[in-house]
Amino acid sequence: MTAQLIDGNALAHKIRAEVAHRTAALKARGVQPALSVILVGDDPASDVYTRHKVKDSTETGLAATLERYPATMTQADLLARIRTLNADAAVHGILVQLPLPRHMDTHKVIETISPAKDVDGFHIASAGALLVGQPGFWPCTPFGCMKMLESIGCELRGKHAVVIGRSNIVGKPMALMLLQKNATVTICHSATADLGAITRQADVIVAAVGKRNVLTADMVKPGAVVIDVGMNRNDQGKLCGDVDFEGVRQVAGWITPVPGGVGPMTRAMLLVNTLEAAERVT
Repeated sequence: MTAQLIDGNALAHKIRAEVAHRTAALKARGVQPALSVILVGDDPASDVYTRHKVKDSTETGLAATLERYPATMTQADLLARIRTLNADAAVHGILVQLPLPRHMDTHKVIETISPAKDVDGFHIASAGALLVGQPGFWPCTPFGCMKMLESIGCELRGKHAVVIGRSNIVGKPMALMLLQKNATVTICHSATADLGAITRQADVIVAAVGKRNVLTADMVKPGAVVIDVGMNRNDQGKLCGDVDFEGVRQVAGWITPVPGGVGPMTRAMLLVNTLEAAERVT
């Protein structure tokens, strides 16, 4: 058996087309959906990510601005800028690129963003809405993973889903989203004993720990769906995920590649959240 690929690039392209169509409909009514992206510091990866996010937005008709500030910016100044954007009715989504400089309190910065404009889905109000099943913004990466599962017709009801990782950004919200679809969910992490014994029971595995080869072929049940959220570099410097791709693809039924899997979907779901933020206030 060789796993079928879940093509994140192709699915993201389809979602961007849908966003463009809905955006055009809003603009025809005189509403311009708008996203403000804030980058503090000069982290090279963050610079690339933010430029891609703005490019994706403008290509689908969203108005997007990238505000760059030096790493020496004070937290007070950043919070003041966020509050100004909160009050600006022309701005529908606010994204502060992480990580922030060490002198800033990431939690306080995120909590300053209005929940109505929290298109990253990181605010505690967004997390609470997800927990209790109320409308809110889902974090973009696990949201994208759910869309990928949906795209292959993966019926989650009654299936055993294993999430490797317990971060607030991916692992925990991923587990809650799977639970909402009536999957039986197990969360594994660095203190889990005998990870393989658990993953071999899984119909769906989401690997999201940022560690190469955390999931190998002997840890996967034949035919399982494997979603690789990891972003790492191998010994040759090439981008890779958390999954031993070449080995696992010989066992799994479906698998996401890295690159070209979850990454494009994360960016696509940011567009969806921004558009929905605009739709909710019109």
